[in-house]
Amino acid sequence: MSVSCLNDTVLVAGIGTIGAIIGSIATVVASIASHWWQEHINSAREEPRRQMLQVMLNHSEYQWRSLETLMHVIGADEALTKRLLLEIGARASEDGKQLWGLVSRNPLP
Repeated sequence: MSVSCLNDTVLVAGIGTIGAIIGSIATVVASIASHWWQEHINSAREEPRRQMLQVMLNHSEYQWRSLETLMHVIGADEALTKRLLLEIGARASEDGKQLWGLVSRNPLP
């Protein structure tokens, strides 16, 4: 095997290795960007629900609202509704009932 042939082999192997590294980096970056974009879309989709919950819990006639009513109005399941409620600063009542209110209006005793 000549030196020229060995140099060509090393060059091809080096190019292949660099290509694999660049491909791996591109895959990781694309995965992170895709995850960020999906989270951004979900957050934007949930914002109207957060706002509606905020309006309902700030209503002057109601200190507490039932979880069932909150779920029904925003059209979400129990887990999503609870997550959104916690995100806006709400808490459940401590008496075991499925009632929720804003911490600012219903501080813990």
